[in-house]
Amino acid sequence: MEGLILRLREILTDIMKRDSTPFLLFSGGLDTSILAGLNPSAVAITVSLESSGEDILYAESMAKQFGLSHHHRIVTIEEALSSIPNLIKILESFDPAIPNDLVVYFGLSHAEEMGAKAMMTGDGADELFAGYDYMREIENLTSYLTRITASMSFNSNRLGDFFMMRISQPYLDKELIQFALNIPLEFKIREEEGKVLGKWILRKAFEANLPKEIIWQSKRPLEYGSGMSRIREIITQKMSDEEWLRKTRFYPVKFMNPEHLYYYEIYREVVGDIPKPKENEKECPYCGGGMGNSSFHCRICGGVLNWKI
Repeated sequence: MEGLILRLREILTDIMKRDSTPFLLFSGGLDTSILAGLNPSAVAITVSLESSGEDILYAESMAKQFGLSHHHRIVTIEEALSSIPNLIKILESFDPAIPNDLVVYFGLSHAEEMGAKAMMTGDGADELFAGYDYMREIENLTSYLTRITASMSFNSNRLGDFFMMRISQPYLDKELIQFALNIPLEFKIREEEGKVLGKWILRKAFEANLPKEIIWQSKRPLEYGSGMSRIREIITQKMSDEEWLRKTRFYPVKFMNPEHLYYYEIYREVVGDIPKPKENEKECPYCGGGMGNSSFHCRICGGVLNWKI
């Protein structure tokens, strides 16, 4: 076990020595705090909705510890809502994960205003090291992680293209991916001080670099840490129960909730019809769009198929 921990530390440290990306999208969570510690010359950008979210508390603390140049982009509710159509147009998607994407959108926008040509993100750590809480309930999790690693994609790349900015993703380095896939599951999900946590081995590898409250904190989803989850509440309140029932009968999409329907109606306006599957694609059972044959997540509507071996 110690050998695996040391090797993980060596691999990620070497990756960061080769990567001099000067801007970091920084939540103050585990993944980006590790990157910040290995790249203390970076300009860190934290995004949060006005008067919301706890990311900024952790981010400010870690920025001070590492001596980072730290910028806090506060987004107003009006800004967030008015940016959703452009975001949906860029991503060509009405996935309910839009509040998460708003964080990346405003982070890249702020970096662009500062003259940035590249931005570093913590993409991939949760997928490689079983960081999401739901993963603990999945049977044959090792096979699941292998599958999602082979097909994972991140909207930060599409948004980077829009802002003409290179996106650096250290956790997606080929050597690190290969190493992570061969780590036994018992070292990814493990109990520590009475809590069962994902990314256990990643935490142990950098335990000496970060405060205990960062290393052993539970997963803090981006939309909650940034406060963008409030956007969900605001959008949901816009639609009455009667309107929800009427529109769900009219549209040929299986919606998760009123917020999902709200995003779909914007999608219809700014993108158009849902594209049918191409020759090498299967049909999404929720929206009828095309999705990769080996994928179980629809990039268009956000629908997730049941995981099966």
